[in-house]
Amino acid sequence: MSILKFLGIRKHGDGDGGEDAGSASETVRKIVDALDTMDPDRARYIASFANILSRVAHADLDISKDEIAVMERIVSEVGGLPEEEAILVVQMAKSHTVLFGSTESYVITREFYKMASTEEKLHLLDCLFAVSSANESISSAEEAEIRRIVAEMNLTHADYIRERSRYAHYLDVLNEAKEAAKPKENKERP
Repeated sequence: MSILKFLGIRKHGDGDGGEDAGSASETVRKIVDALDTMDPDRARYIASFANILSRVAHADLDISKDEIAVMERIVSEVGGLPEEEAILVVQMAKSHTVLFGSTESYVITREFYKMASTEEKLHLLDCLFAVSSANESISSAEEAEIRRIVAEMNLTHADYIRERSRYAHYLDVLNEAKEAAKPKENKERP
């Protein structure tokens, strides 16, 4: 399926339903055409990567502007895409995650597992923590989602712990424990 069809945009004369291309912006059409000419395996890799990033960003049911910005930067770097194309890929992944959520998350992650090298999987793991820490806080829901993804990609517990330790200062669960352990100030001092 072409990206144009996925977005519901058809070229003049297609006759297969969807919105007329005349109403779509010229910029969007150029970006979609560029993505549509990408090698299908590379496009599938980038789309899967972006969807998995979006999955973690949406774990707490809110994808922040900071998380979107980090995802766009990562997708641009990983995919070798210009900023405009990365923005479109992230928006498509975000919309897909919000609409379909866990329905397809496992399938997409397993597809990524099949096509990615161990090094690429570990790089994705680093990117998952980078996205979840974009707002300087990793929620328990985001961390749990990363654990599920690690299991789905058959990465080891040691891989997870190694990456998690790099982002430990953002973990809500550890920061809450530190706050609880602090001695309470005695407000009744003479």
